[in-house]
Amino acid sequence: MELGIYTFGEINQHPDGKATTNATTRLDQLVELARNADQGGLDVIALGEHHRPDFVLSAPEMVLAAMATVTERIRLSSGVTVLSSQDPVRVYQQFATLDHLSHGRAEIIAGRGAFTESFPLFGYELADYDELFEEKLTMLLEIRENETLTWQGRHRPALEDASIVPRTKQEPLPVWVAIGGTPASAMRAGLLGLPMMMGFFTGPEQFVSRVELYHRAAEKAGHVPADLRLGVSGHMFVGKTSQGARDSFYPYYAEYMKQMGLTGGTVFPRDAYDHWIERGLPVGSPQQVTDEIMKRVELLGIDRFLGQIDVGNLPWPMINESLDFFMTEVLPVIKRESATAHANGAM
Repeated sequence: MELGIYTFGEINQHPDGKATTNATTRLDQLVELARNADQGGLDVIALGEHHRPDFVLSAPEMVLAAMATVTERIRLSSGVTVLSSQDPVRVYQQFATLDHLSHGRAEIIAGRGAFTESFPLFGYELADYDELFEEKLTMLLEIRENETLTWQGRHRPALEDASIVPRTKQEPLPVWVAIGGTPASAMRAGLLGLPMMMGFFTGPEQFVSRVELYHRAAEKAGHVPADLRLGVSGHMFVGKTSQGARDSFYPYYAEYMKQMGLTGGTVFPRDAYDHWIERGLPVGSPQQVTDEIMKRVELLGIDRFLGQIDVGNLPWPMINESLDFFMTEVLPVIKRESATAHANGAM
């Protein structure tokens, strides 16, 4: 069982009205975050690609490369690479370079993206949203398998015996598919035999059917479902006590929900927030967060969990305190319990 964190590098306004963190400070913090996570024993750190003024990670590959220089063992992943609006050749080259800089620790989590600002920015039509992703994912996988590529598609100029270099240190470079819950996305990941990362906010029950669909599609395509990897990502905050964590995190989470347009421009109600926690949002004491992660392990059979450690543009001390609880009190229990379950054949 792998545990990790992810971030989008928010630089939006704090709910207390204090000045927005500038890009330089935020990027310095993210590199330090990776160093702390590496030293604390986490397995993965992932950076999400966004092209908005309230996020600093428009070029996560560059930040991952900086993280490679201050870490030794933690895996360095996108989370996600918005593949629909990127060139698969360039994506492969960037992550191959990262793979060598990190001595074999690079990963791609590819997705269609929850936000659409990258499409007009790079000259793509939203009407081609799904077709772009499918074609470019297919091309990326072919590049991964073939140093020289001949390619003809609808959304990219053709290639004829093109040499794609450098090649990665890992063989093959890990490529995950991120899904937000659509059945077609789960089926695509299964048919391709790729590991699948599921993103959701509250409890895992809603994704049981997606995992079943993923396994059926994989088996139909000739893959062994038991050999495929599954992961979950979502918002998370760990505090000393359950009530203390709820109270301190709420103002930042409520502001995040408002700024992301998830509440129609109104304040996220406290009772709705508390209801989300009761339904499985991992916010609370170390024991409470541990229980929520283990519920995901038991219901979905995951072997990776990534928590968004700084959702809501938390003050830096709050991020570090939550991270410390996650590494010192959640991680060892999850590792022990998942190892025991695996030994007993429950996973």
